[in-house]
Amino acid sequence: MKKISFTLATAGMFILSTTTASAALLQDEAAAEASKGFTQVLKEQFIQGGPAFMGIVLLCLILGLAVAIERIIYLNLASTNSSKLRQQVEDALASGGVEAAKEVCRNTKGPVASIYYQGLDRAGEGLESAEKAVVAYGGVQMGQLEKNVSWLSLFIAIAPMLGFMGTVIGMIQAFQKIAAVGNLSASLIAGDIQVALLTTVFGLITAIILQIFYNYIIAKIDSIVNDMEDSSIALIDMLAAHKK
Repeated sequence: MKKISFTLATAGMFILSTTTASAALLQDEAAAEASKGFTQVLKEQFIQGGPAFMGIVLLCLILGLAVAIERIIYLNLASTNSSKLRQQVEDALASGGVEAAKEVCRNTKGPVASIYYQGLDRAGEGLESAEKAVVAYGGVQMGQLEKNVSWLSLFIAIAPMLGFMGTVIGMIQAFQKIAAVGNLSASLIAGDIQVALLTTVFGLITAIILQIFYNYIIAKIDSIVNDMEDSSIALIDMLAAHKK
């Protein structure tokens, strides 16, 4: 009787230790999964999505970010202290005339200084000629500010479309497998459906990232354009006051 009790106790301890070890193993696996960074998980999901459509979506993201960074750098360099420039031009007009004001504009970077220079260069032909020069060159500067922005909007549009296309193709492949086997099995089509959905996810992520940069760039362009318009009006007023 004692032998049987000892055997049962030993078996119970073995089962308990096995259960404890299994629980500890599951906890370690869960901790290892949780310890993975967001970048690592994203990388694994990207690889699972397949190289065909994922590569194209990644290319859209890279090209879109390149355009966005180039525009942001250009727009930040194009931003100037218009109030300070306006005061310097006004002081130069009062002290040294048009040539002194043009020299100030030559030594200042940015579209506002370029517009000022064009207006001052035509000041000797009259206010109407100066105003036309300012308006015409303002349009040129706007074109420079908006350069390549259309490419960014294109990448924003086609990235989710490519993702949806990958999803549709994946679903078609899943249904083709069902038709070939003649049996609806979750394990049979789970992989294709997962790949299909991953392409959509990464297409949307790409579009969201580029959309944030696009909105910032558009807001920056609008701010510079408004500054250019205000400065153009101020220049015509300064020239009119100088002519008196």
